[in-house]
Amino acid sequence: MAIEQVEELLLILDDKLTKTINVLKEEYSSVRAGRANPHVLDKVNVDYYGVPTPITQTASVSVQEGRCLVVSPWDVSILKNIEKAIQLSNIGITPTNDGKVIRLVFPELTEERRKELTKQVRKMGEDAKVAARNNRRDAMDGLKKLKTDKILSEDEAAGSEKDVEKAVSDAVAQIDALVAAKEKELMTV
Repeated sequence: MAIEQVEELLLILDDKLTKTINVLKEEYSSVRAGRANPHVLDKVNVDYYGVPTPITQTASVSVQEGRCLVVSPWDVSILKNIEKAIQLSNIGITPTNDGKVIRLVFPELTEERRKELTKQVRKMGEDAKVAARNNRRDAMDGLKKLKTDKILSEDEAAGSEKDVEKAVSDAVAQIDALVAAKEKELMTV
């Protein structure tokens, strides 16, 4: 019985840590690094016949020549709506409309902007680490409750706490690796 409860706590912890890492990856995908990245449009919704619809469901988005995104709507009549949605989304790029497709040209990043983005990336990484530590605290509280309810012995609790610490330190190491990789990507000219 006690082992099952500990395993359940560890599974919940592992699930939360995985979600934290996935959220960080998703946030990093929307940080532009001077190269065209279709993910910057993931959160942009277009008014498609009165229904807010993600751009990816109304048009194909492709990268052209490394620094240019081409948005080709399947229904040309919503071209203006897509252009308007991109302008309102505050992604920092002005769309150009040629009547058939919309082009988004990503400007080269200045050294100052790269440093700003690096700080932003570090803050996102730090927020993810805080979330991981909060998950550790929740798991430790669960183990303490099992110990005070005399479901777990001192030795079992100590062993389980080591498992929790290992899971959290592995997650923090993954977060650090993601931060380092994104910083390297940003600072590469």
